[in-house]
Amino acid sequence: MGWIDLTQTIGPGMPGVALSEAKNLERDGWNAVNLEIYSHAGTHMDAPIHFGVEGPTIDQMPLESLFGVAKVLDLTGIAPSARITIADLGHLEEHLNSGDSLVIKTGWSKFSRSDPGKYRNQLPRISEELANWLVEKKVRILAVEPPSVANVNDLQEVTLIHRILFSGQVIIVEGICNLDEIRVDVVELMVMPLKIAGGDGAPARVLARPI
Repeated sequence: MGWIDLTQTIGPGMPGVALSEAKNLERDGWNAVNLEIYSHAGTHMDAPIHFGVEGPTIDQMPLESLFGVAKVLDLTGIAPSARITIADLGHLEEHLNSGDSLVIKTGWSKFSRSDPGKYRNQLPRISEELANWLVEKKVRILAVEPPSVANVNDLQEVTLIHRILFSGQVIIVEGICNLDEIRVDVVELMVMPLKIAGGDGAPARVLARPI
């Protein structure tokens, strides 16, 4: 199999996105749009400065940290608002190697358009114990389908989980989709964020290829 695109399409109606006409083919000779976008809209990557942690900004992320082997954890059908714990890892608790990335497949991305309120407000999220475990295992990238790794309506929780992961140099990628196309347990993962000077985060193209 070839590359699978795990990226939401940026377009009208996506929260944090506004498009307007900049040029018109008939009037100006070419088509172009103005794009106004929130740095954490759609499929995106976070940088440590997002929660005040020391580390590289989005434009300074080492290129070698943006790709590599990722294990896929299938938690399809997980309950709304569930906390994902070490126990949910199953065999991956023993088989996730230092330097591996982790992609968590929950099916949650289907709600991004069909039920945006549920997508944002009832998301399954990373528990504190799992966040600490991922740091101990030196996981490179954590990629999830919901728009955040933690409850965005609980400032204490969302701050804690992000800071644990960032302090342990775990790269956070949120809002991925199309995981139903991944039918293997191991993939090559590639994350390509927009190169924004001093960026706290950026929309990213995220690709996976079965190994």
